[in-house]
Parts: sequence; structure tokens; C-alpha cells
Amino acid sequence: MITQPYSLYVERTDAAKNMARYYAMSIEPSLFGDVCLFRKWGRIGFNGQMMVHHFAREEEAVELFLDLLRKKRRRGYRPRPPAAS
Repeated sequence: MITQPYSLYVERTDAAKNMARYYAMSIEPSLFGDVCLFRKWGRIGFNGQMMVHHFAREEEAVELFLDLLRKKRRRGYRPRPPAAS
């Protein structure tokens, strides 16, 4: 059972380099009782790629989630700015 929700969506854009990327992660339970870390990434506006990691314990999934989050922050990924109203 997942003790708390883990979900992340960040973007990295640079108009000078024609770069518009996104990275999304979430930790969710599977139907078989294990814990899954879902990762999805690609160019903003496109489907991109997806990878699923299976873990026996939630702590292992959280450890990888936080490690990947640190790496993405170092590379310049940031939360999407709020839309102007």
C-alpha cells in the first residue's frame, strides 16, 4: 500500500536551442501487490517514451524517485509556470 502520493511533472525549455522537453514520474501500486515507478519523457506536445520499474517495497521506489528528481533539477528541469489568466 502506498503511504502517500508521489507525482512529478517538470519541463525544460530553451527557445535558442529549440528545446521543449517534459519529464513525468509517479509511484503507484500494481494489481499484483508490488509498487511501480512510472516514468514518461519526451518533447512537449508529443507522446514520448515510457518506462516502468517494479519494486517489492515502497521505500525502494521512493529512493529512485528522489534520485531521478535531483538529476533532473541539476539538468535544468523546472515545474511548469502557471498559466496567465
